[in-house]
Amino acid sequence: MNYRSLINTTAYYGWVSIGLHWSMALALIGLYFLGDYMVTLDYYDTWYHKAPALHKSTGMVLGLVLVSRIFWNAMQPKPAPLETNFWLVLAGKTVHFSLYLLTLLLLVSGYLISTARGQGISVFGLLEFPALLGDNAERGELAGTVHATLATVFIITVALHSLAALIHHYIFKDRTLSRMLWVKSASPDQNSHENSSTLPKKPLNKHTMTLYQYPSKRRKR
Repeated sequence: MNYRSLINTTAYYGWVSIGLHWSMALALIGLYFLGDYMVTLDYYDTWYHKAPALHKSTGMVLGLVLVSRIFWNAMQPKPAPLETNFWLVLAGKTVHFSLYLLTLLLLVSGYLISTARGQGISVFGLLEFPALLGDNAERGELAGTVHATLATVFIITVALHSLAALIHHYIFKDRTLSRMLWVKSASPDQNSHENSSTLPKKPLNKHTMTLYQYPSKRRKR
């Protein structure tokens, strides 16, 4: 078992890609549940103003992280799919594309909700993203409806994506999940590949096996 490098290879994802993947995944899932929690608060609750501020600030930071991740992915080699079935490969690519698209649409619709009154978005009190459009309550209502629908579709897609990763790991027993973890370890498909490249394919008799394992002890004729 050994640790991987910062950049991607054709076999594994690097630390940067892994960090971007898990930080975005955890933040987006957290925002989903925070959003659900926000709508249950009344005006006098302590988190009535704090929760939306945290939700908006985190969302804007995630927008920057998403752009960074897209640029990083464009510059990095992508590990080849372990699955050879065309339809399963297509399904995996479709889910990945859907997650990126849903994340982008969630961030855009969230921005439109937050700026519907013509005010910018403060990011943890450190900087402010300006409102690019004027005050429009109807646009805000529509963006809110779209945002809520997209959030539901997103969390369902995440659940399917996670289930597929677990199936690959525990049933197919391949490296689909382990390639996106911090530590890489030998897996059955790796071991079989290594064994096939170092051992003869045909059974050997006792004398031949001895010469194969200890070529230096072979007598000269």
